[in-house]
Amino acid sequence: MADPTTQSAQISSAMNASSTKESTYYVMELVYWRDPKKSAVAFGMSLLVLLSLATFSVISVVSYLLLALLCVTITFRVYKSVIQAVQKSEEGHPFKALMEKDLTVQPEIFRKYVDVCLTYVNRAIKQARHLLLVEDLVDSLKLAGFMWLLTYVGAVFNGITILILTDIIFFSTPLVYERNKIQIDKYIELIRTRVEVTLAKLQDKLPGAVKRTKAE
Repeated sequence: MADPTTQSAQISSAMNASSTKESTYYVMELVYWRDPKKSAVAFGMSLLVLLSLATFSVISVVSYLLLALLCVTITFRVYKSVIQAVQKSEEGHPFKALMEKDLTVQPEIFRKYVDVCLTYVNRAIKQARHLLLVEDLVDSLKLAGFMWLLTYVGAVFNGITILILTDIIFFSTPLVYERNKIQIDKYIELIRTRVEVTLAKLQDKLPGAVKRTKAE
């Protein structure tokens, strides 16, 4: 008979995998603009928030967003109250359906997403150890080169600007790639080949103790 702990771990792993697939599918639907309305709303809202953060402080942005939401809800509530008074109807609170809806986070759902996040955190910790403790010299040199390039990027752009550019690229690149897949793949393969050749030459010049083995 299987160990209950093992069964629980297997079930948790299966749930995490299912949750990850669902989240990935939803994100892919957005960035590939399968539903233009949803993608436009997601892109517009994210870009608006980022542009607001570039102009105002976080406190101001949150305050304005909540004020805008309250203006809409209060106006709608007053409007419905006037309509009910004029028509002498008893429809009740206009947001009654939403107020009666259960919005509490279930412990199982919370634990499921925590487990998913924990998987990514552990993976990031292992990768950081691999790179920062120079388990593989070539990989650590790649990181050093990338960080060196980022110093120039940081000198030109601030964090919010980079986030805005990332948001635009995130919602535009997948669609452009899908429409020009053959040409882009050809150039990517050409660049990948040149990078591999350059790394191979660099690796040949390294001392034997730090070269990668064929098994690696």
